[in-house]
Amino acid sequence: MGMSELDIIAAGICLTIWCIFSLIADREFSALPPNLSQIMNIHRARWLENCLRRDLKMIDTSIMTGLQQGTGFFASTTLLAIGGCFALLGATDQVLGVLSGLSFDVPAEREAFELKVAGLIVIFAYSFFKFGWAYRLFNYCLILVGAIPMVEDISRQPEEAHLAVQRAVTINIIAGKHFNAGFRGIFISLSYIGWFIGPIVLLCTTLLVLTVLIRRQYFSSARTAVLKGIDI
Repeated sequence: MGMSELDIIAAGICLTIWCIFSLIADREFSALPPNLSQIMNIHRARWLENCLRRDLKMIDTSIMTGLQQGTGFFASTTLLAIGGCFALLGATDQVLGVLSGLSFDVPAEREAFELKVAGLIVIFAYSFFKFGWAYRLFNYCLILVGAIPMVEDISRQPEEAHLAVQRAVTINIIAGKHFNAGFRGIFISLSYIGWFIGPIVLLCTTLLVLTVLIRRQYFSSARTAVLKGIDI
């Protein structure tokens, strides 16, 4: 298929790195400090618990609508990216002609190029499904927020009120995890593009993007800001 042994090794290392990072980002490990996404899950719970102390739920539905709109935007973006990849397959000869004319050496085997584009389609399709499911879950969360009792009814049904909040919190956190997974897929695609130049470039772009994500999750000013006032 026009792939060298180094190509296969680089692709395997890239896939392994992203799987391990996704596992660490989505799960809590006692040996690691909480990352930005995990801290935000605490704030999600605090936000929805406030529903028990106010009757005006329009604030909460407005926040949920914003989350849905952002998710829908990225879902649409991944669909456009998939369409662009299929267009790229239809123009393989023209693209290979451009690559062969570059000043630096770029592998330009047709089979290898088409296989790499197919892999890029798979990544975008994965992200689309994640964004699509997150959008649906945020919709479910809207319904669950609407099911939270009014303040005057909480005293009569305290257990049901707290269960209603817990249901909304759980679905919201799950939706956030799927959104983050889809977002990671977009970052993976950015590092994956380096493979079109060569396997060494793929490894370099993977490490570069991974470094950016680790910094944002564990060492960013945003994490410091949302961590204030939380006892972990």
